Amino acid sequence: MIDNKIDYEVALEVASHEAIVRSAYKDVKNIWTWSIGLTNASGHNVERYIDKPQTLKHCLAVYVWALEKYAKDVREAFTKPLTQKQFAAALSFHYNTGAIKRATWVKSFNAGDIEKARKEIMNYSKPASIIARRTKERDLFFDGKWSNNGNILEYQVSATHKPVNPKSINIEQELKAAFVQNQPVILQPVEIKPISPTTSNPTGKLIALVVAVGSTVLATIGKALGLF
Repeated sequence: MIDNKIDYEVALEVASHEAIVRSAYKDVKNIWTWSIGLTNASGHNVERYIDKPQTLKHCLAVYVWALEKYAKDVREAFTKPLTQKQFAAALSFHYNTGAIKRATWVKSFNAGDIEKARKEIMNYSKPASIIARRTKERDLFFDGKWSNNGNILEYQVSATHKPVNPKSINIEQELKAAFVQNQPVILQPVEIKPISPTTSNPTGKLIALVVAVGSTVLATIGKALGLF
């Protein structure tokens, strides 16, 4: 099992092979989907976004959070250390196919047969429209070639909740902000200085101290609850 982490570059690479939709839509199987291919199976209820488009930052923050479920499978599938680029390629493959734990190319790579693995990853190329993506994943995993330029297709949602009118947008700034938003919030200790009983107006100073500490704690808790 490996221990690679999801970082900005990894998340951007995976997203570049997908598309984003800010309000919930029905996919080809009539499953409610939102953001970057997220369904209720991700653990996040996407039906709350029916007819309720969200900010790009929120869409990406939840996407980054949901990636961890797929990353766990990737870590468990590999027995040999992966570079950041290899991890990104494998995560993209799994996000698309869900097949990382049974993929023959992964088994060949773990066994040390790199050339065989390089050929076998292209066995997962149906439908034909996925060949370009699989080629980029292969080239990233085995040759270390990033393929993204920070852009992704964004779709609007029709009255029948189908994705329509795609256009290319850049998500770099918002994705970086999403990583900041998903950082765990650490409560910083507040230094409380004792108030001397001989100090003039001690009651007023004590009240001011309580208000200051309370404001700090409330602000921190609000930040922690901002995403969900």
